[in-house]
Amino acid sequence: MTAAGRPGAAIAIDGLQFSYGSGPRVLDIPSLVIDRGSRVFLHGPSGCGKTTLLGLLAGVLHATNGSVRVLDRDMNAMSGGQRDAFRAEHIGYVFQQFNLIPYLSAYDNIALPCRLDAGRRARLGAVSIDAAIRDVAAQLDITALLHHSATALSVGQQQRVAAARALLASPELVICDEPTSSLDTDRRDAFLALLARSVAQANATLLFVSHDKSLGARFDVQLSLPSLNRATRLDAA
Repeated sequence: MTAAGRPGAAIAIDGLQFSYGSGPRVLDIPSLVIDRGSRVFLHGPSGCGKTTLLGLLAGVLHATNGSVRVLDRDMNAMSGGQRDAFRAEHIGYVFQQFNLIPYLSAYDNIALPCRLDAGRRARLGAVSIDAAIRDVAAQLDITALLHHSATALSVGQQQRVAAARALLASPELVICDEPTSSLDTDRRDAFLALLARSVAQANATLLFVSHDKSLGARFDVQLSLPSLNRATRLDAA
């Protein structure tokens, strides 16, 4: 059975290749399987394709060749709109550039996944959106910032707002792209502790990407993208 045919995996990649337009191949990953409930740390130097891989897993990008399955769904078989809906319901994503809506408050940015997707709202159960937002905001020390506009926040504050948005309502897969790069040590450690608690409580899968190898010991599995990716292995060695 190929990796992409393995049932029940959170992520299953088989023969993945990706290029931007007619440019050189960025990713060439023969096989990768991540089991549900795993906490995985993926590292690699800048420019090796980490963010590109996350974009493919989240359905922001579409594979040039090969198979990408996420939570038993074939990402290549979905339309762009279907991938957007799937991401909204099932995936919490901390983007490297945060992707906050600049004209919305921190509160409204955090609330977006639940306001846009009924499945995400349903996972809150009897807890209101407001109560859930205030709980995650308190844990990330951003309660006082909730009614500030996104543009009024520092880079570190925006990063914590983006993290709160991703964790709201316990998505099944949490993807973090360099989520601690703008945090001081204390806030980084608090965020990592919250992240660990959140994914454990939800039995979610975590894929955490960073170039900082020192964080790897906090995770169940450590992977190096250059070792997975034939397109960058020689350049990164």
